[in-house]
Amino acid sequence: MKASATLRSLSFAALASTALLFATTSCNKDNTAPADNLESAEDNGSAEEENAAISDIINASAPADASVAGSAPAADAADYEKVLSRCAIRTYDATTRTLTIDFGTTNCVCANGKTRRGKIIVRFSPGPYRQPGAITTVTLDNYFVNDNQHTGTRVFTNTGSGSFTLDVQNASIITPAGTHSWNSQRQYVCTAGFGTPTILDNTYQVTGQATGTNRKNVSYTATIQQPLLKSFAVGCARHFVSGTVSITNSKEKTLLLNYDPTGSAACDNIATITVNGRTKTIRLK
Repeated sequence: MKASATLRSLSFAALASTALLFATTSCNKDNTAPADNLESAEDNGSAEEENAAISDIINASAPADASVAGSAPAADAADYEKVLSRCAIRTYDATTRTLTIDFGTTNCVCANGKTRRGKIIVRFSPGPYRQPGAITTVTLDNYFVNDNQHTGTRVFTNTGSGSFTLDVQNASIITPAGTHSWNSQRQYVCTAGFGTPTILDNTYQVTGQATGTNRKNVSYTATIQQPLLKSFAVGCARHFVSGTVSITNSKEKTLLLNYDPTGSAACDNIATITVNGRTKTIRLK
């Protein structure tokens, strides 16, 4: 992966975490896992999914040169149109190093089938934003996805060699069923593939945790206990191939999700959940 693709790579890595959403809900029928934990897992997965979408939008819209007024996107025109689907108006102010993606005041259907309205505002730190230490700060202005309002600040920090961190601060998703609020910290370490023109040889180790309150007003902590391994090789990209995530709520109920129950790091959709000493094998969707 080229160094300039750091932010883009985050979107792929973040998308993988949505497997948590589908894995846990698929087990709801037999009550193996506590309902409060399932709610927290769903909310955490939805949050990570939108983090991924936002990073895709930024990558497609980011200026080729942040110091040049009106700089065009670094991404190919086809990539820009594919991600934004002509839904947004892009403006860039080099004086303040501010990129604004405006979806308007009425819903627009984007490439992934979701509707969006409102603004994503991106501010780049001084200097080349792709260099180690560069910081990209994202805020949301009256921003809605599928009529659910998203709030909060997201800070991307380039740590070099294809690696980065993501700090999500005071975020929430406001839905008719309640409000999910959270903070999270993630570290993405590129372990292979940096510097090559393709992402298919990339691998990442992901660590970190999230704390929040789900839509049912139950607080939780989601902690990556063993680093999650993400591979973009054909057949592997949909799910993490190893690692564990523990979700504990304020009622002292804990669910452990294991992406590699066989210890082989196979590119498959087999995982397990463990609750109160009972383990069930599941298939990630």
